[in-house]
Amino acid sequence: MTDPGTDVRVNVEIAARIEQKATPWPGFNGPGAIVRATKRAPGVLRVGPVRPRKLGHVVVGSTDQESSHRFFTAGIGFKVSDRIPGVAAFMRCSTDHHNVMIQHAPVTMLHQTSWQVEDVDEIGRGATALLGKDPGRHVWGLGRHHVGSNFFWYFKDPAGNFSEYYSDMDCILDDALWKAGDWTDSRALYSWGPPPPPSFINPEDLADMMASAHPAG
Repeated sequence: MTDPGTDVRVNVEIAARIEQKATPWPGFNGPGAIVRATKRAPGVLRVGPVRPRKLGHVVVGSTDQESSHRFFTAGIGFKVSDRIPGVAAFMRCSTDHHNVMIQHAPVTMLHQTSWQVEDVDEIGRGATALLGKDPGRHVWGLGRHHVGSNFFWYFKDPAGNFSEYYSDMDCILDDALWKAGDWTDSRALYSWGPPPPPSFINPEDLADMMASAHPAG
């Protein structure tokens, strides 16, 4: 099946459930709650490269957002976790808050891929390693999204798309206890952190993509 709005071709298969090995959680020290006594924080002791756990979600642009919304929900069975009315929908096919986000766009496009890492320390370590080699890859971060709640840091991937390291995303274990929200203020993008650059909303190569999709003559 192919969604005309995104040009995404979907093959549905039944596969074994992915089981991730949990990382021992040392906890954070805080006012009146010392849970890591006489020890350095594991995050400052880690060495070696950061290894993403999984491709957690993708964001794709649709020229017909409402049609794409129906394709992924009514057609495939994704569930809506949150919405930006008339702009985007966060949808899931797992217990993660979202596995795909469909947003309105003037052309079909891949906006971003998002990679889960262990925790916020791994986001920082990964960012430090990437930007140490090429500072120009920085896009936006460090911050925390309100929708989904995850920590984030965005970079440019080698193809020029956005790529995200994230951790601590909301997980929806009981559909009856979760209420999808409609977000129209700044929380649709982030709870705290630096403001997003204009290029995150309108990628720098958007005009070129539109010209390629609709050549003159």
